[in-house]
Amino acid sequence: MNETVLDARGLNCPLPVLKANRVLRTMQPGERLRILATDRASITDFQVFCRETGHALIAFTDENSVFCFTVKCRASAPANKSN
Repeated sequence: MNETVLDARGLNCPLPVLKANRVLRTMQPGERLRILATDRASITDFQVFCRETGHALIAFTDENSVFCFTVKCRASAPANKSN
């Protein structure tokens, strides 16, 4: 399966997640996005982002302070919550 790579190294919170969100909006369900980041806050940011948006965080590695996240694009848009 092809993977799109987003290099967000050197960017600080919230830019890695914002850029990833922009890319994910152009992807088909099931496609994978691999994000490279150096901001330690991105670890928590991507966990929360995936939990709230329905995308799946399927892998995470830390190699020499470069964090690599693999996110699988959600199958469909989450249902709108009504008040």
